[in-house]
Amino acid sequence: MKSLSILLSSLLLVIFMSCGDGAATKENTHQKLSTPEQTIINKIKQFPDSLILKENLIQLYRDSGNYKKALSALDDFIKSDSSNGRFWNMKAILLFENGDTLNSIHAFEKEFEFLSSPTDSLSLATLYAETKNEKANHIADALIKNYSLKYEKEATFIKGLYESYQSNYVKAISFFDKCISIDYTFMEAYREKSICLMNLKKYEDATNTLIKAVTLKNNFDEGYYYLGQCYEKTNQIEKAKDSYQKALLYSPDFTDAKEALDKLK
Repeated sequence: MKSLSILLSSLLLVIFMSCGDGAATKENTHQKLSTPEQTIINKIKQFPDSLILKENLIQLYRDSGNYKKALSALDDFIKSDSSNGRFWNMKAILLFENGDTLNSIHAFEKEFEFLSSPTDSLSLATLYAETKNEKANHIADALIKNYSLKYEKEATFIKGLYESYQSNYVKAISFFDKCISIDYTFMEAYREKSICLMNLKKYEDATNTLIKAVTLKNNFDEGYYYLGQCYEKTNQIEKAKDSYQKALLYSPDFTDAKEALDKLK
């Protein structure tokens, strides 16, 4: 599942500046420009209140896969401004991407103390659902109560996720069906419904659900992947191969689809 890893926006603005302190000699005027990392660090020292520069540094580390440096820098920023919800949000996302779900939840909870937008609530509720924490339902109910129908679809989806992770698949399907009735183009609901049906060994129903999804959105990579899983379970190997190939057509870096296809080959 590719959920939550898309929450940080790309804010990297690489600024180049020459080394030196203004009293440059003939020798150091020919020095190479500093690295993007050092450039941003220098800028932060010059403008310590600039949030965008700090975000740029974190994004630079994130883009290079250096989560250790990104998290270390964030911890330093938080020490000087612990009530900045944006920093806690970035930390939560980085921890989640780095596989540390429990600490990610803690960071989201800290963010929630300072930011309480519906988006923040949904991020935290999703992690609660995935860790079988009943607080997921409390947040979902609060969203429906406070925002009427505006976030009904997302809140209902959270409830479905919570039941699914509890292995209450029939109950979860009822929530995902409700999501689809609210918005028939809500692809995530089709995906999660199909996963529940597969767990119930109702492969034909899961297949029909996914066929409807990829018909509505023909570039739905996850739909094709799980469709391939259904075909595998029913020994329709050629159809499974075709589904995995379509998933890779739309998402060439879809590792699970590539591994599944390679296994069949």
